[in-house]
Amino acid sequence: MSEIMTDHSRPLKFENREDREGPRILRRLPEGVEERPYLLFKVKPLSPIIGAEIVGVDLREPITPELQAELNRAILEWKVIFFRNQQITSEQQRAFARLWGELEIHPFYSIPQGQSKEIVRFARDKKQAGYENIWHADVTFRINPAKAAVLRMIEVPPLGGDTLWADMGAAYDNLPDEIKERINGLTALHDFTPSFSHLMTPEELAVRQAEFPAVEHPVVRTHPETGRKTLFVNPSFTTRIVGLEPEESEKLLQYLFRQAHIPEYQVRFHWEVNSIAFWDNRATQHYAVSDYYPYPRKAERVAIVGDRPF
Repeated sequence: MSEIMTDHSRPLKFENREDREGPRILRRLPEGVEERPYLLFKVKPLSPIIGAEIVGVDLREPITPELQAELNRAILEWKVIFFRNQQITSEQQRAFARLWGELEIHPFYSIPQGQSKEIVRFARDKKQAGYENIWHADVTFRINPAKAAVLRMIEVPPLGGDTLWADMGAAYDNLPDEIKERINGLTALHDFTPSFSHLMTPEELAVRQAEFPAVEHPVVRTHPETGRKTLFVNPSFTTRIVGLEPEESEKLLQYLFRQAHIPEYQVRFHWEVNSIAFWDNRATQHYAVSDYYPYPRKAERVAIVGDRPF
């Protein structure tokens, strides 16, 4: 409930307003984890809780087990980390990502757009504007959504084309207690159809829907490495909450979707050529700002296979 003060009355109450002003819980580290210095590189934070540039790492050089362990700690603690001026090849990008696990082949890019079937190329220009401008986590319509992703920027527009990430652990932390009680234990359906059906004929869509039926994931997932609870619904792929009437499900989902929009939970990254973003898909959502048309913007992404959310 929100209120304001006037000169001639008691506080005025506004019923049924979901947005709240005032301080928010902004916790970068999982509960019980203490701040520790990084020994093998410098960290330049871009926001208090999410997003940091890594300074002093050259991805053309071999990544030692000690360096990988510290980078892994950085991505768990900052949720998305950035590298600048990394003149690496697609193969080096894949090799770096492969240190964190098996690489994913995206199911709806049947013709490879990069140099291998594991690479997704996002090439936007005056013939094809960007359409990734919606808050989402990658491929949550899969039984095992991506664990993480590495995006390398090849060409940038003169202005615009930034990407934002939101910390979905912070989004969960700041939900009202009554909402937490309501959603804990609920599951939701995730389906590729809303985002990818326009790329297919009705016949192709039917085949793909049989191959990739909608899957259930918890509305609140537990991060498998940090134990932190994160809000795990997104407007690209989450279609309804299981067990609720359609109207109730949609109202609740729209409220949960809006949590990613809160600036205190976000970091915004301005791309340069040879910049790289490496993000934890289990802890974040992201939004590629499509404000650069008709200028070209080109990037390549590889994703790492994850586990089934719980």
